[in-house]
Amino acid sequence: MQKRALITGITGQDGSYLAELLLEKGYKVFGTVRRLSTPNYSRIEHLRDHVTLIDADLHDSMSLLNAVEKAEPDEFYNLAAQSFVATSWQQSILTGDYTGVGVTRALDAVRAVNPRIKFYQASSSEMYGKVQETPQKEATPFYPRSPYGVAKLYGHWITVNYRESFEMFAVSGILFNHESPRRGIEFVTRKITDGVAQIKAGKMKKLHLGNLDAKRDWGYAKDYVEAMWLMLQQSVAEDYVIATGETHTVREFCELAFARAGLNYQDHVVVDERFMRPAEVDLLLGDPSKAKSKLGWKLKTSFKELVNLMVDADLKLHGVR
Repeated sequence: MQKRALITGITGQDGSYLAELLLEKGYKVFGTVRRLSTPNYSRIEHLRDHVTLIDADLHDSMSLLNAVEKAEPDEFYNLAAQSFVATSWQQSILTGDYTGVGVTRALDAVRAVNPRIKFYQASSSEMYGKVQETPQKEATPFYPRSPYGVAKLYGHWITVNYRESFEMFAVSGILFNHESPRRGIEFVTRKITDGVAQIKAGKMKKLHLGNLDAKRDWGYAKDYVEAMWLMLQQSVAEDYVIATGETHTVREFCELAFARAGLNYQDHVVVDERFMRPAEVDLLLGDPSKAKSKLGWKLKTSFKELVNLMVDADLKLHGVR
């Protein structure tokens, strides 16, 4: 019997890669989309004839209930969120309601329609924030340093709470930074690779960035969505850290990205106070041991390979051969 999956946030980076993966595995895929005056389906344009889109919003309980009733999914992947940390400082209440409380609305919809649906929640390494130990594991205490991190922590714990209170198969994937050519232009990795391409194309001269010494554990989004799927194939619902186990600075990312285009980052990068966070998260480094041993999950793409494929995609986008 064909399995069915419902993905919130299907038009985003992770949603588009997850939809591809599930289609390859023979699933019937449904995705929720918000009503917008100018919808952006660019990441899933190649999938439009193969997925069913349903109007729904994490702000609206009835629309989520309707989406679950229509899709009748075996698996529900909650990937939708206000996911940009910088914006969470300007829109903290919206972020809390959408990224945090929205998870409760999604869980309630599943519980009301069919509590046997397996539920995946997209948690974040930003929940660790001011890190209490390195590397960060599933049992590492959380200390979020942004409204986004706080909202994600609410979503994480409400998922645990529903699992324990209502015996639902509800899990959280604590994903560390994961990037791709489909990453939003506002995120630092994509901002860098797009900047490299624009500089190489002669469209701009300088790239303004914040803290170049911030350290992150960066992986490839396409590798990470496989871990999401694996979590829902288990017999026992558990949470997992998904990461590379390596840390790199923004400066290292710049070095590799500019070098890929035959440029020196020091000639073009300007440190700009406007892009500094009010409370910085200096070091994120995940320990994916549990995911590797229990899920059999493997990292397929190295840091350098990730940077290169992102730069190559943006060079092509800006017409640079």
